[in-house]
Amino acid sequence: MKESVRIFRFAMVGTLNALITALVVWLLMHIEGESYITANIIAYVIAQIHNFIWCKYWIFPLESGDKKNSIWHQMLFFAGAFLLAYSAQFLFLLMLVELLHCNEYLAQFLGLFIYGAVNFMTNKHVTFR
Repeated sequence: MKESVRIFRFAMVGTLNALITALVVWLLMHIEGESYITANIIAYVIAQIHNFIWCKYWIFPLESGDKKNSIWHQMLFFAGAFLLAYSAQFLFLLMLVELLHCNEYLAQFLGLFIYGAVNFMTNKHVTFR
């Protein structure tokens, strides 16, 4: 698969994940009154489950006959990629809100870009190589 197609697919799934994340954050913060931290954690976990399925079967599908990475191997590395990307995003979120006094919703939105960049690179080069 061409890299441009892979990036386009990742952007499409990432946009859907961003919408899922934003909806869950909004529901938890606005409707349920949860803190921005709790809302952020729950939203990213929900979106991550959705993300794994699309990454495995549509963005980074195994080439025909290539079975070198088992589903358990991929899940383990995908979880590691998630933790790395999520940690970068979460630290960015905390910096924006706590140090720079940025609006919590805007900080959540900006964090999606940090998360997406780290997540794509880690999954491309480690999880689904």
